[in-house]
Amino acid sequence: MDVKLSERLAQLPPYLFADLRRKIAAARAAGVDVITLGIGDPDYPTPDPVIEELCRAVDDQGDPNRHRYGCDAAAPEFPAAVRSFYKRRWGVQLGDDQVVCTMGSKDAIAKMGMAIMDPGDVGIIPEPGYPTYNISHVFAGATSYRVGLRPEKDWLFDFDEVPAEVADKARILWLNYPNNPTCATASLEFFEKAAAFGRAHNILIAHDSAYSENTYDGYKAPSILQVPGADEVAVEFFSLSKAFNMTGWRAGCVVGNASAVRALSLVKDNIDNGTLRAVQLAAAKALDRAEEIIPPICEVYKRRRDLVVDTLNANGWSIEKPKSTIYIWAPVPDGYEGKSGDYAADLLEKAGVVVTPGRGYGETGEGFFRISLTYPDNVLKEALDRMIGVCK
Repeated sequence: MDVKLSERLAQLPPYLFADLRRKIAAARAAGVDVITLGIGDPDYPTPDPVIEELCRAVDDQGDPNRHRYGCDAAAPEFPAAVRSFYKRRWGVQLGDDQVVCTMGSKDAIAKMGMAIMDPGDVGIIPEPGYPTYNISHVFAGATSYRVGLRPEKDWLFDFDEVPAEVADKARILWLNYPNNPTCATASLEFFEKAAAFGRAHNILIAHDSAYSENTYDGYKAPSILQVPGADEVAVEFFSLSKAFNMTGWRAGCVVGNASAVRALSLVKDNIDNGTLRAVQLAAAKALDRAEEIIPPICEVYKRRRDLVVDTLNANGWSIEKPKSTIYIWAPVPDGYEGKSGDYAADLLEKAGVVVTPGRGYGETGEGFFRISLTYPDNVLKEALDRMIGVCK
């Protein structure tokens, strides 16, 4: 028997990275020596202090709750570490009711729609952008209004492009800076505009801050919660995945507007049972030692950024070195008429290299492709050699 997909699932295109994984598997099955630069999953291990705390907590026979549901045996150290980190990093003071610890960002983003949206509601998303924003709306029975990000505007969201009738109806607006996939960064003044827009239209501003700690050349990414009063209209999604090499751990938090935090907590109460206590304690350790752990990780990505950008620029591209994220966002080379899917397909077929086509992030991502820096230097060098060979 073939089970029919729900109408909501049928509304979604194939998930971008699941589709990439299938193409990689098919190419390898056909005997292609594939190098993938598509998915942002750090290759370096989680730092030792975090691993050591996990092992200690798992082996702590004096803790009778170490094996229990994470929600029933919650570790207060985790939200306390979040509050301390936000205070140290951004000078933001969070109340106890302004923090909910989550299983990374993706899970929380998907659940936020269910927490605050009803069928027929509207959410505003940037495009190109992370596909899960729209997924969150679809699972809630809501719809998405897309606002294009453009290179001539430095890939910054333009609030003036939101029609008045959409602004009056929308429940949530998603932002993501430093940005995936474009690597764009935003100033505190930009977030002041965002908070003012949310206040003027009674829209929750949801800021995905997954890459705030992956920064280079002295740049420090701001938090929207640094804006005075922003916690009245905004929440911020923070993840330990990329900054701490902890993608598989599924550790993160949502902070800010207390009513939105509470709404998300209620969804979590009904769907998940929290994160293993040992993981919570290890995540707290990571945040407590962030100033020690993060800089060496950023040095690795900075070196790889320079390798990729310098190589591409020596072979016909003209790309500025991004100040943040773990990606390179580059235009499709001449000869492909801006078709990122065609270029990605050609690279896979002719060079065995996988990049992420910009069209996968939405229409305004067309004409670009994304390279992830989460691969060893020698793999990046080999992939770049193959890519340059295709373009010549």
